[in-house]
Amino acid sequence: MNRAYHPIALVLLTVLAGCGDVSEQSPGSQSNTPVQDAVVKAAAGAVFAAQSAGAEQGDAEAQLWRGSMYDMGVGVPRDDVEAVKWYRLAADQGLAEAQGMLGTMYSIGEGVPQDYAEAYVWYSVAYAGGHANAAQSRDRIAKQLTPEQLSQAQKRATELFEKIQSSKK
Repeated sequence: MNRAYHPIALVLLTVLAGCGDVSEQSPGSQSNTPVQDAVVKAAAGAVFAAQSAGAEQGDAEAQLWRGSMYDMGVGVPRDDVEAVKWYRLAADQGLAEAQGMLGTMYSIGEGVPQDYAEAYVWYSVAYAGGHANAAQSRDRIAKQLTPEQLSQAQKRATELFEKIQSSKK
């Protein structure tokens, strides 16, 4: 994926995420016009199409974006299972942001069964990979685990981190 495109995709995805369907707006809020809705839909589709080639070819950042688009329903119907699929592909390549997103999906049970131990694992791997905010989420989740579950999750996190690091070489 062309790294120069990445900030543009971020801006578009952020804008599009705030321009949801008229039916999602709260009572009394100003709704989008049909033209605005059409522009949002076209722009979201363009971002999805631009990211698709890279995602299909194994680009971890493009896979993260594709997962985010499915997660938020931007440019595609919202699909948590599909989001997890793309997050995992990126996470397995060592992308800390995707690892953190997997932790979130496991912690809230979207696209996967809720599993605090697995959330702890992914947050730990994300933090070890450089995602500074993952430590706070990991520590919050740790409070949900028994000492035995925590010990097993820590062991699994170490093993998973080492596996991902060794596959990057």
